[in-house]
Amino acid sequence: MGQGQRTKGFEPGSLYAGERVALLTKHGKEGVIAPVLEPGLGCRIDRVSGYDTDLLGTFTREIPRDGTQIEAARKKARIGMDLSRMPLGLASEGSFGPDPVLGAVSWNVECLVFIDDRLGIEVSGWSQGEARSGHLLAEDWGAVREFALRVGFPDHGMVLRPGGMPGEEPGEENDMRIRKEIPDWTALEGAFRESRSLSPSGRVFLEIDLRAHANPTRREMIRRAAENLLEKIRSLCPSCALPGFSMVELVKGLPCADCGSPTNEVRAEVHGCLKCAHREVRERSGPGKGNPLYCDYCNP
Repeated sequence: MGQGQRTKGFEPGSLYAGERVALLTKHGKEGVIAPVLEPGLGCRIDRVSGYDTDLLGTFTREIPRDGTQIEAARKKARIGMDLSRMPLGLASEGSFGPDPVLGAVSWNVECLVFIDDRLGIEVSGWSQGEARSGHLLAEDWGAVREFALRVGFPDHGMVLRPGGMPGEEPGEENDMRIRKEIPDWTALEGAFRESRSLSPSGRVFLEIDLRAHANPTRREMIRRAAENLLEKIRSLCPSCALPGFSMVELVKGLPCADCGSPTNEVRAEVHGCLKCAHREVRERSGPGKGNPLYCDYCNP
């Protein structure tokens, strides 16, 4: 079916009614993505197996991720499409680090990429927020138990490994003798004692499991990314009616409340099409007066 035929008379959510979308995942992400996209688009999310996505990078550092976050998600989607021989594909990728404002708390950014090869478009959904993550070097079970309680074990999984001597390879955080899939407190204590027996320093490195199936906080962030993706897919270009009409640029220059000069605050959003050249400038709603703190004239 050609592009014009598929989009003629298209109502948001009807273009993908009855379509199958390949989702490559090994960590149960379909459980939070499908409930958002299937009713919103009328599609069916098909989980694709047969490929170990850990080969593209792991949070526990056995395999480093190659490329950017969105490149990794795109690669996963393409692999799933190739394995399933479907023209529609979907995949997600997460990243963790300090928050972008103060750098004081752990921060999770989730990216969800949707590819439609028949229309030749790629739409991405994003979400971000405070993460449930953390680590500890522990020598005794009491410290392990206290840490695990604080981070929400067993709902949030734990990963353990022997802690090496400081400054030595593989070092405190990178010993490859990793214990995952720890279901309960008895198993956690056993994994701790085993890891400590293997540790030259007598310490064990513990961290929260960041894989989606073992981290409910991250699953919620993936669900939010799915909602953002759905909103974008349902947003049609006013010119060519293709999905994915969304913000492509921020315009700064909100007038200062004191002097009227342009500030560094956002004044408007530019929304654009993924395929054609159509653009729209949408002024931000609100009082329309910038904070003098962000004015180069009032606060040089």
